[in-house]
Amino acid sequence: MTDYRIEKDSLGEVHVPKSALYGAQTQRAIDNFPISGIRFPRVFIRALGLTKAIAAEVNAGLGLLDANVAQAIHLASLEVSEGRWDDQFPLDIFQTGSATSTNMNANEVIAGRAAQLLKSDTKIHPNNDVNMSQSSNDVIPTVIHISAYLETHENLLPALRHLHKTLKTRETEFSNLVKTGRTHLMDAMPVTLSQEISGWAYQVEQAIERVESTLPRLAQLAIGGTAVGTGVNAPKDFGKIMANRLAGRTSLPFVETNNHFAAQGTMDAAVELSGQLKTIASSFMKMSNDLRWMNSGPIAGLGEITLPALQPGSSIMPGKVNPVMCEMMMMVCAQVTGNDTSIAIANQQGNFELNVMLPVVGHNLLQSITLLGNASRLLADKAIAGFTVNRGRIAGLVDRNPVLVTALNPVIGYDKAAEIAKKAYAEERPLKDVAAEMTGLSKNELEKLLDPRNMTESKE
Repeated sequence: MTDYRIEKDSLGEVHVPKSALYGAQTQRAIDNFPISGIRFPRVFIRALGLTKAIAAEVNAGLGLLDANVAQAIHLASLEVSEGRWDDQFPLDIFQTGSATSTNMNANEVIAGRAAQLLKSDTKIHPNNDVNMSQSSNDVIPTVIHISAYLETHENLLPALRHLHKTLKTRETEFSNLVKTGRTHLMDAMPVTLSQEISGWAYQVEQAIERVESTLPRLAQLAIGGTAVGTGVNAPKDFGKIMANRLAGRTSLPFVETNNHFAAQGTMDAAVELSGQLKTIASSFMKMSNDLRWMNSGPIAGLGEITLPALQPGSSIMPGKVNPVMCEMMMMVCAQVTGNDTSIAIANQQGNFELNVMLPVVGHNLLQSITLLGNASRLLADKAIAGFTVNRGRIAGLVDRNPVLVTALNPVIGYDKAAEIAKKAYAEERPLKDVAAEMTGLSKNELEKLLDPRNMTESKE
């Protein structure tokens, strides 16, 4: 590094790039943790900047911070929140477990930028001024909760609602379209395509309910607990005032935690939300696979539907088209499931008054929320909304399904019905013809009993 300045911290001198807004502690973290190149996402930095901006407001209002200094810190923090200085947040998520490095990164960047805005010789200290009434130990859990709530509210839930609406629209189109049902991937009794889609829609409906059920815990913020949950060096009611201001600024129902020791020693709300996301991932994996199977072919597969052709599917086989949106969703679901495992393990490392794996909890939770939100919208728009139904193929499969003989069980018994099914399958003959030969039932009776549409309706 040739174009640098000398910064000092409690450990001594550090070379920092002249152009950097950050200082010594950020540079030490850059040097110490060249691990993955994975940084905190935009929504995390947005929430971090917002938290610092409101802290400056509150400290000034309580008479703890000079009004001019507070105003400069507030403006600089808002610039951070809005993304103006994202290039000044280079730290890897695999760092100190409290994310002190990231908190100090923010403190230093905001202090440096605030000094520029102040246009005077007044020094702004990253710890004394920007970090006033705060600790990394309450700031980072707070920011994880705020950013996860924001991403859930603004991205995931709207995407899930869009997916649900798209499925309900397709469901109404196919109420009279009977298709072969399947269990164990084998032919079973018929269902309507509408009934099959209704199952997916209900899964999404429950996904929305599951996520929404976690939000009251996610809305509880650790801010005000400072170092160990006692609130040392923070004024009385600082956490309550901060939560109220954050709620007002975001229009989200943030409140001060009921217990600061739990809020800093554990990340239970993050684990709860991640668990719900894992459930959704498991659910959406099933939906994606159903679509893939129904689309399989076009000659040797089921061929019941045709998903939109979005891109060539092979570098060597001309004309091949793959179910890429379904495969994308399956990979997202796998990633979300893996993220949940990491979050659960990380939460176990809440040693006494602090969890020491906060960065990986924050990153993985936000990644899962974002991935599921983005993938849900794409699956809705590029797969579900546009698939076409191969009605002739579906009707042909239904007509040849020997399992339809199940409807005769109450009339001729299971054993006789099994004989008919085996004979029809072995001789590749219509089930009705074989049943007419092997039973005393008339043609009209068989037509009525073996009508696939009637089999899809409840007899209650």
